[in-house]
Amino acid sequence: MTKTFYAVFDTNVLVSALMSRRADSPTVVLLDYVLDGRIVLLFNEEILSKYNEVLHRTKFGFSNERIQAVIDLVKTGMQLDPTVSNEDFTDPDDRVFYEVALRKDDAYMVTGNLKHFPKSPIVVTPAEMIKIMTGSQ
Repeated sequence: MTKTFYAVFDTNVLVSALMSRRADSPTVVLLDYVLDGRIVLLFNEEILSKYNEVLHRTKFGFSNERIQAVIDLVKTGMQLDPTVSNEDFTDPDDRVFYEVALRKDDAYMVTGNLKHFPKSPIVVTPAEMIKIMTGSQ
């Protein structure tokens, strides 16, 4: 039986996955892991709102149908309230992603921008998440 992992994806992970032309891109692989149930995404209404706002930016050109499919996929995950942390964030909008990840034991915060988050073992890049999941650390 395959282990289930829990994670919060930063918006940049979703944007990168949707923009990628490579099926082996770490962000695309992670989205595939969500589709096949190996990753359960953690979210709350604020995160869904941020995903919706960022994915609708005209510079990305994603269709409404594609955006809705991603939002629907996220909603198959687990909705949690954030845990309050005393960490400092350069961008206060990033706080909710980290704090929702903190709510669930053994959850990860996956981002392409490590510098935006506290230095913590739960904050990982997409490539690091794949290594953790495949045991190839």
